[in-house]
Amino acid sequence: MKTHIEIVTISIVTHNSDKIFLSLDTLLDKLGEYPAVNIMIFDNHSESSYQEKLMAYQQFPFIQVTLHEDNRGFGYGHNYNLLSKPSKYAVIFNPDIILEQDVLTELVSLLDQHPEAALLAPKILNEDGSTQYLIRQKLDVFDYMLRFIPFRFVKKIFDQRLAKFECRNLPDDQDSYVRMISGSFMVVDVAKFAEVEGFDERYFMYFEDNDLCRKMEAAGYKVLYTPRFQVIHLYERGAVKSRKLFFVFLQSMRKYFNKWGWKFF
Repeated sequence: MKTHIEIVTISIVTHNSDKIFLSLDTLLDKLGEYPAVNIMIFDNHSESSYQEKLMAYQQFPFIQVTLHEDNRGFGYGHNYNLLSKPSKYAVIFNPDIILEQDVLTELVSLLDQHPEAALLAPKILNEDGSTQYLIRQKLDVFDYMLRFIPFRFVKKIFDQRLAKFECRNLPDDQDSYVRMISGSFMVVDVAKFAEVEGFDERYFMYFEDNDLCRKMEAAGYKVLYTPRFQVIHLYERGAVKSRKLFFVFLQSMRKYFNKWGWKFF
């Protein structure tokens, strides 16, 4: 049963992401001329030419662009957009997400039908249609770092363990409650998000989505995964390609396990 949903906030945080213009243009095409959304874009101190291109989207009355004077990170930007409770439901939407069809209404309606849940994620796909395995039931250091090892033979040895870590056994024909979903695209009950004070801003980027899911769990709320709807994520794996981002990743990993307890294996 579908329910009637009022305005939905789409929260996007960006820093010089060259994918955002394709993402926004595709999103606008799918939403139509008079969408029931409010798109809030928070820019983390990008280059001036980039900001000028972003500001041009304010020609649409339902798009608001905030230019921040410095880069405070992923969680800070989404908290800025959402902790004021601009709507009952919101979609945390990476600047590299592509919607092939308008699934927002269905996803928000599904979360509305599950008042015990605070967060919801669809299946997230690569550009070629393959699945990005971003669901987690637990985190430990060994399994997380295993994903960064470039040697195929090592991953083959631990293939069954990695498959369990990546929740590859989740059914494709039914929804599942899970412990952790990806911040690249998640539907949020805004009141519950505010109740747990949103993202922990001590994470500049990486692990803040896992942390949010743990906070929701501690508050007594569930996290729902639905493979019946899909979005495309133009995943670049910055922490693999950049030493600077890998260092940020390690810092966030340390903060996460210091907060929730260290599990190595």
